[in-house]
Amino acid sequence: MKKYFVFLALAAAVGSAQAQSREQHTTPRPRNLSDSQLLDLVQRRTLAYFWDFAHPVSGMARERSNRSYDYGDEVVTTGGTGFGIMAVIAGTDRHFIARDTAARFLLKMVNFLARAQSYHGAFPHWMDGATGKTIPFGRKDDGADLVETSYLFQGLLCARQYFNSDNPVENELRGKINWLWNDIEWNWFTRDGRDVLYWHWSPNNGWAMNFPVRGFNECLIMYVLAASGEHYPVPASVYHNGWAQSDFFKNGKSFYGYVLPLGFDYGGPLFFSQYSFLGLDPRGLKDRYADYWQQVTHHTLINYSYCVDNPKKFKGYGEDCWGLTASDTYDGYDAHSPTNDHGTISPTGAISAFPYTPEHSMKALRHFYDALGDKIWGKYGFTDGFNETKDWYASSYLAIDEGPEVVMIENYRSGLLWRLFMSCPEVNAGLKKLGFTSPAIK
Repeated sequence: MKKYFVFLALAAAVGSAQAQSREQHTTPRPRNLSDSQLLDLVQRRTLAYFWDFAHPVSGMARERSNRSYDYGDEVVTTGGTGFGIMAVIAGTDRHFIARDTAARFLLKMVNFLARAQSYHGAFPHWMDGATGKTIPFGRKDDGADLVETSYLFQGLLCARQYFNSDNPVENELRGKINWLWNDIEWNWFTRDGRDVLYWHWSPNNGWAMNFPVRGFNECLIMYVLAASGEHYPVPASVYHNGWAQSDFFKNGKSFYGYVLPLGFDYGGPLFFSQYSFLGLDPRGLKDRYADYWQQVTHHTLINYSYCVDNPKKFKGYGEDCWGLTASDTYDGYDAHSPTNDHGTISPTGAISAFPYTPEHSMKALRHFYDALGDKIWGKYGFTDGFNETKDWYASSYLAIDEGPEVVMIENYRSGLLWRLFMSCPEVNAGLKKLGFTSPAIK
């Protein structure tokens, strides 16, 4: 199905990664680290992408570290910023960043968002990090992007729950997050009351993108938040008749001995089981369609087992080298999976699966750091991808790949972001409305 590449269809506009200039990864790598020390190092170094490399005016996350597709130096990414916010929270909780410093940083960002262009409360995929004006992601994609907005607010709601002290900065931060959150007209994106959510709307092109979002893919969080909105929510029918109605929603088949409840055969790229679950806790999460812990763990184990099996005999694949998901590759950008495999491993795939497959993920992390670190370890942690068959190693970093590494390592270590997101009363109410059950729903 063409819709399999829901993310890839948008990401193609980023352009070829071949244009990037290779940098030498001469960053010193401490050796003989314990597991805990290595996880600290990876979280701290990767967090620097969102802290040191943040846009100086807005504090938002830059799309990528390298110039590609000639979209300039000012572009920031809405969804990647949401992931970055969650990374900042993890870094604050680990005392990598002082709490008051982090709160002021996020307040600057929220003040910027309050002035930035938005459309019925939703933000565009890209904007100018200095002015807040929309930067088109495509010729007709020059308005609201509801999926990217959902990733942003997954992070902002976690920030609201975490920064709960009674002081002027944190009080203002929470208040402005609530203002932005309550401004999103989720029901507008049903396109005049249809039983499905639409990904895009443009003041210049209306609904011309014409992308109703149906599952299963990385967009579950959008439906959860749309049902959770207090001012402009959508009814449960939008979830059941829109998201859950497609020819690639239910699966039920077994791959490598693991039954996959939902989605495409072999599960698709790993980000399907990661982006929505940075905050949404899959442990014990169920609805009429699936046990979501089974969904995310089995998807990951299928991806891992495929790489160990390595039917195409690519160099490097194995128990310590796996992870097929969307990333830069030797000829551009692609959404890698067992059904779309060209030999490129994306470190974020295995690292962002830490809560699901901790032993397999730690083994991969050790291999990436110890064996391949001279080629893929740099100033912001692991670069975006590598292909040993082609002797190709990225020098680029992407916000949407960096953020989940920090967040999912933290969810593995402490469950922090899961706990924060699931503590939101609106999210609890939205999940109940859609028929979900979970130990985290009060």
